[in-house]
Amino acid sequence: MSENGQPITILSASESWDLLAGVALGRLVTSVEGHPEIFPVNFVVQRRTVLFRTAEGTKLVSAAINNQVLFEADGHNVAEGWSVILKGTARTLRSAEELDEAERAQLLPWTGTLKHHYVRILPISITGRRFRFGPEPERESTFA
Repeated sequence: MSENGQPITILSASESWDLLAGVALGRLVTSVEGHPEIFPVNFVVQRRTVLFRTAEGTKLVSAAINNQVLFEADGHNVAEGWSVILKGTARTLRSAEELDEAERAQLLPWTGTLKHHYVRILPISITGRRFRFGPEPERESTFA
């Protein structure tokens, strides 16, 4: 249980960013041709933004056309789990200054593909929750 005895704790923005910065795999949620799509991406947190690389294709096009996105990452151990959701605006980086800063993050592709494009998600809001694992509470009987 959390400090207040509840199995779910709402995290502060700072705690949420710290957890997000501690993992490398998340999910980009966007819209493609009017339908929701989700893409796993490896990423880094840089200056309280999310940075990922991508190749030409659906992620790049959808981030440019439908730049209002969600980004989610989570983690767990045997005792607890957490989930962080970032609502933001995706921008493809273009200027030399932006690209130089992105290169300093040393974000390498996980797959053997060329990923020339950097996308940065600028946050609108971030929310996080921590879940303490445990047994389900006793149910009250509805039978009299």
